[in-house]
Amino acid sequence: MSKGFYNIPIAVNEPVREYIPGSKEREELLSEYKKMYNKKIDIPMYIGDKKVFTNDKRNLSPPHEYNHIIGTSNYGNKKDVDIAIKAAMKARKKWVNMSWEHRASIFLKAADLLAGPFRTKLNAATMLGQSKNVMQAEIDAACELIDFFRFNVQYMSQLYKEQPQSNPGMWNRLEHRPLEGFIFALTPFNFTSICANLCAAPAMLGNVVIWKPAETQIYSAQVIMELFQAAGLPDGVINMVTVSGKEISEVIFKNKNFAGLHFTGSTTVFRTLWKKIGANIEKYKSYPRIVGETGGKDFILAHESASVNEVSTAISRGAFEYQGQKCSAASRAYIPSNLWEEIKTNIIHDTESFKIGSPEKTSNFINAVISEKAFNSISSYIEYAKSANDAEIIAGGNCDKSVGYFIEPTIIVTTNPNFKTMVEEVFGPVITIYIYDPKNWETTLKLIDNTSEYALTGAIFSIDRYATEYATKILENSAGNFYINDKPTGAVVGQQPFGGARGSGTNDKAGSILNLLRWVSPRTIKETFVPATNYKYPFLG
Repeated sequence: MSKGFYNIPIAVNEPVREYIPGSKEREELLSEYKKMYNKKIDIPMYIGDKKVFTNDKRNLSPPHEYNHIIGTSNYGNKKDVDIAIKAAMKARKKWVNMSWEHRASIFLKAADLLAGPFRTKLNAATMLGQSKNVMQAEIDAACELIDFFRFNVQYMSQLYKEQPQSNPGMWNRLEHRPLEGFIFALTPFNFTSICANLCAAPAMLGNVVIWKPAETQIYSAQVIMELFQAAGLPDGVINMVTVSGKEISEVIFKNKNFAGLHFTGSTTVFRTLWKKIGANIEKYKSYPRIVGETGGKDFILAHESASVNEVSTAISRGAFEYQGQKCSAASRAYIPSNLWEEIKTNIIHDTESFKIGSPEKTSNFINAVISEKAFNSISSYIEYAKSANDAEIIAGGNCDKSVGYFIEPTIIVTTNPNFKTMVEEVFGPVITIYIYDPKNWETTLKLIDNTSEYALTGAIFSIDRYATEYATKILENSAGNFYINDKPTGAVVGQQPFGGARGSGTNDKAGSILNLLRWVSPRTIKETFVPATNYKYPFLG
């Protein structure tokens, strides 16, 4: 068998298609959307080499048209989880021994398949199942996932290349073993790419995975599994199960082979899972790796020197793209009084110009929120603001679930810097703005740092470099992704590794080598060529 040190193709970010009117890619995407809209599918669980169908079938509908059925998903139980774990551990025996370059090839192929024949299908599935507009689907489902695959392969090769120093007479080596067990990937609804990456990143390094997608993301999850299979991923390496959170937890966290959690979701759920892992710590072969990206209360801060138009655009885009259903979405803003009237005019104009409706109509900037549960939660915050004495809604505020779960982009202005929607994560198209006196610049910085338990993303707009530098230092621990003169959302793989601390997670930076380090267990090997033959050291004489 031939051997070698292999250089992988240099990773570059996938170009984002524009889908301009009349373009071929636009026509192909809308055609695929219509085909999927008019077809009903039955989505199985993927366990080992089997597609598992059950008697518990649950309807799937687009959030923007919840009475229209596009398919069903099959729900299992604790027995199915147990079978999936056994299938994963069986697959592990061969997967851990596969040469790294062959593992790399699988995911590089997945990237090329997604850039080509799978692109339209995964984008359309994301539009239909998660109510993303054309551009949001393209950036997420296609481009970011392609980037995750390609850059993670590059990071993997970088990881393996890092080796310790060897003095004369010895050879020191470092190998990166897969974790001894299986990884549990628990994924969110809002980013198709994140869902796939939470499975793929550990698997790429030789781990096996049990994947529970969000109920509201199962439609595109099916396409992801098809993509993995087409790329040649062996059966059992990634097992997709649709089981209630309670039932799957009772099995996963009591199994001795549980080796790690890769999570994106709510802070409350993550803390609950951490407690369950801690309560069962004696059961496990090794201390599990716990990696989580959770909530955010992301801010925009404008200095008195900031550009009005730049701040306005950052608010309109940062708060309302994908209906604010991003953990990085701007949800609180601090605007100096000298700029407020102009910014107010701009953002009201923007929100009033937004078109709202189905993603099939590509002129719609705003689509539906993900579910009735989300709709009820977001609308309750809006109703709270309507009844408050220390807040005013200056744009939006209307909610309609007669056909789909539509909420108008809503701007709240408050005189209370600790107002409920300044502190709590809303996770919808709602931003709350606090107007401050420019004289209180330093006080406002401290206010931003102490208002929320989260520390995910944040942005400062300023022309004054002294002010920019000062804010960057004071807000050092307020955001894991900090932006200067840009909106606080839209991190790109390979450019802005993503993650935050405090209540926002473990800050293990998806889209970087830092995340991959969590899915390996290093082993140091020292080989001495001519070992000592006498115990006496020279100092003994």
